[in-house]
Amino acid sequence: MASVPSLASTVQQRLAEGLSAALPEAGSADPLLRRSDRADFQANGILALAKRLKGNPRELATKVVESIPANDVLKEIEVSGPGFLNITVSDAAIVETLAARAADARLGVPLNEAAGTTVIDYAQPNVAKEMHVGHLRSAVIGAAMVEILEFTGETVVRRHHIGDWGTQFGMLIQYLIEHPHELDHKDEGAEVSGEEAMSNLNRLYKASRALFDADEEFKTRARARVVDLQAGDEETLALWQRFVDESKIYFYSVFDKLDMDIRDPDVVGESGYNDMLQETCRLLEESGVAVRSEGALCVFFDDIKGPDGNPVPLIVQKSDGGFGYAATDLSAIRDRVQNLKATSLLYVVDARQSLHFKMVFETARRAGWLNDEVKAVQLAFGTVLGKDGKPFKTREGETVRLVDLLDEAIDRATSVVAEKKEKAGLTDEEVAENGRFVGIGAVKYADLSTSAVRDYKFDLDQMVSLNGDTSVYLQYAYARIQSIKRNVTDAEPTAHPELELAPAERALGLHLDQFGATIAEVAEEYAPHKLAAYLYQLASHLTTFYDQCPVMKAETKELKENRLFLCDLTARTLHQGMALLGIRTPERL
Repeated sequence: MASVPSLASTVQQRLAEGLSAALPEAGSADPLLRRSDRADFQANGILALAKRLKGNPRELATKVVESIPANDVLKEIEVSGPGFLNITVSDAAIVETLAARAADARLGVPLNEAAGTTVIDYAQPNVAKEMHVGHLRSAVIGAAMVEILEFTGETVVRRHHIGDWGTQFGMLIQYLIEHPHELDHKDEGAEVSGEEAMSNLNRLYKASRALFDADEEFKTRARARVVDLQAGDEETLALWQRFVDESKIYFYSVFDKLDMDIRDPDVVGESGYNDMLQETCRLLEESGVAVRSEGALCVFFDDIKGPDGNPVPLIVQKSDGGFGYAATDLSAIRDRVQNLKATSLLYVVDARQSLHFKMVFETARRAGWLNDEVKAVQLAFGTVLGKDGKPFKTREGETVRLVDLLDEAIDRATSVVAEKKEKAGLTDEEVAENGRFVGIGAVKYADLSTSAVRDYKFDLDQMVSLNGDTSVYLQYAYARIQSIKRNVTDAEPTAHPELELAPAERALGLHLDQFGATIAEVAEEYAPHKLAAYLYQLASHLTTFYDQCPVMKAETKELKENRLFLCDLTARTLHQGMALLGIRTPERL
């Protein structure tokens, strides 16, 4: 089905036609239409136009209004102030536009069939290390952007750039060679839990680190094992693979708890680019993008200097021949552009790494791997803070384990759901399932409803509240509509454009009409918090509508059908919007 024009776009078109008819000399001037609290819309483009044409803005505005023929969309246009146009659309136009949206499975959101390919780098845990609260934001924000971009028509390639290479593996592998049963499981052949896998890895890491720090001979053997790993020694690689596999059992258990779909082929860690590192360095050096400085291969930038005023370089290869993150990241760009045919690279990475990525992207541009056709963007995110406004830690000052945080959120949410068990008619199984959906949804929404680059406070009491800007409030709004639909047995959702709308119905309808434009803006700006804000406003409009416009006790059958129609489209919009954020909408709550 073709995309459904929004009311805003239809009004814009009517005004543009009026401008052209009244002022041919204006060309294709933009009416600068926006939503307004004085009317449905306000257009203030005539002010700038009057300045350009050296005319009186109120006179020009009046002339434009007189040039717009009578139509079924614009109910009233008032010239206000120095030349603003306050525009009220007809009730019929609102309902007819919404009916067209409701008839479309995509709710009128256009599918861009000419969209490109975006590689999203997100959810990047480290092998043999526990995931902590710092891993939350990359996973949640990245997963939402995957869903949003795919919904708009973009081809999305997921990439989980896990930390699976480096000197620590020499220590771990050497210890495993000397203590071969440390990664064995209690019940061989049984399915291994994420907790058991992480417990094994934690125990082995601590033991190997203690030996590495205390025993010089072991330290020497461990360092030699790093060389074996980098050289591709078969035994060493096989043991390294055991660490990766064990870690994946754990990673996937955490991502499953987060209700996220992580696929094995999408996990391409640092090791995946090993074979490209030498070539990357050669290309950079031969092109003059990188130069040797004190034995290291470096890229310098005029605008990046240290506190001493000296240039701070991006080190691609160390003086001892080793490779750092820059070589791996630049090789990943080459792979993603040349092999995956990406037109956009989106990195969902901590804001504290912004300087690194600025240097990496600029280096890739100088090398020609990024250009006007291929862009790279860091979707930088801030820090998760505790209630005290300081970086989130346990009482003992330790970093908070991600799995503990998620378990607590589920426990809190399950308690909230259980309180309404009788009223909602929930079984024990539904309480447990909804508790999971509400708890994980609460964590995701708190993250996504904040602009990514800002820090935010992690406050579970607030997150699982039924009041305020929370996912529970939105989930409850959706469930309330489902309850209304179950209880109305004598009417079906049906649009009635002939009816006059109450103010709360108009407000809800006009907000529903903005869904497509909101999705387009969110995708363009990589700004999922704007979708969260839209959905919260939608639920707020629904609350007002629910209070002021009875559905089950509507005066006529047509009025009941029309209000059911508004409820149904609101529920579908909430469901679709929440799904794009990775949040479930239970039918009963």
